[in-house]
Amino acid sequence: MPDWITTAEAARLTDYHPDYIRKLIRGGKVKARKFGIVWQVNRGSLMAHARKAERLGEKRGPKKGS
Repeated sequence: MPDWITTAEAARLTDYHPDYIRKLIRGGKVKARKFGIVWQVNRGSLMAHARKAERLGEKRGPKKGS
């Protein structure tokens, strides 16, 4: 399993909307790096954020297709 995934892969993995993934990146909530025009998200950082958000009962970002 790769440590770095695209925002599209991150969205599929978490069921978050890609725009919400980018919002997490901009807010420094998940570790990310940019290669040219493509953002990559650290899988561990993303999953830790998702677990924390669920544990705290936070509303998740917009779902895909919303």
